[in-house]
Amino acid sequence: MARDRFAPDFDPDCGDGLLTNATQDIVIGRWQGLRDLLRITGADWLARGHRIRLLAQACASTSTAESWLAAEPYSADALVLRAATETARAFNLAIAAGRGTPIDQHRIDTAVTACLQAAEAYLDDPTPWISLISVARLYPAGVRRQELARWWDELHRRDPYSVEGHLQVLHYYSARWHGSHGLMYDFARDAAGVAPQGSALPVLVQYARVEEYRYALDAGHAGQSAVGLGQHWSHDGAVSDVRRTWQRWIIGRTDNGIAPGELRDLNYLAHAACYAGDKEVAGAVLRLLGPRATRTPWSYTGDPEVQFVKWRKEMRGRG
Repeated sequence: MARDRFAPDFDPDCGDGLLTNATQDIVIGRWQGLRDLLRITGADWLARGHRIRLLAQACASTSTAESWLAAEPYSADALVLRAATETARAFNLAIAAGRGTPIDQHRIDTAVTACLQAAEAYLDDPTPWISLISVARLYPAGVRRQELARWWDELHRRDPYSVEGHLQVLHYYSARWHGSHGLMYDFARDAAGVAPQGSALPVLVQYARVEEYRYALDAGHAGQSAVGLGQHWSHDGAVSDVRRTWQRWIIGRTDNGIAPGELRDLNYLAHAACYAGDKEVAGAVLRLLGPRATRTPWSYTGDPEVQFVKWRKEMRGRG
């Protein structure tokens, strides 16, 4: 009977209790908790990127990041968070404006300047370069190819296997932004191909498949070929990609635990495996996840909780 009461845990912080505590400080305008959190995070780039991304989203509607920077104007951590916060604010404006409606370029320029200042303040940190590549998408025509390549080289030199960094380039190259499906998939497969065994980079192909699906829905292409879109997740190529990611990433993992910063990646693989009909991979990844879930990508194909519970029941005992 206990199994029937299963409910997924959509903790927005992905189980990162220290991050949750620091985020609560933002509500009351207290920045000291942010400083302490980033200080103990240090150069753990996976944890740092995860924490800064979510802290920035929380700071975007407050002045907490600015209060910290005013109190400690030479703090590299404060400058990095301010850059991520400006990036989050620019994206919030773009979302409010609606797809295809440009926002004030000054707001994008402000975020870019903050990113470059942060990169100069914390020379080893890949995070400002991730923010920079992310906000570059908001320029109506993108940025010059040479500029994007330079920013990518800076990021790659600091953290060559950063999933979040690669993901921002993938979004940039997607048809929804400044590229095409082909360019996006080529980038994802090239990155996966050079990744060492056990790296999560092969999951970029599953991110690309979700991007393609979102493009079809946003552009209204779904009505043109309901059957084609229905096979989007389960055609031979999609199934092979799921199996390849499983073999290159999960089978090669040396750590049995799940870091908060990789929880979303595992949900993307679980989602892809479920819809591809690969019961072995889906069952194994869902067992690895347990109740820990992220709303994306499940939210793109229906109600996240309903889907997560349904697939868990169907795949129970598989793999």
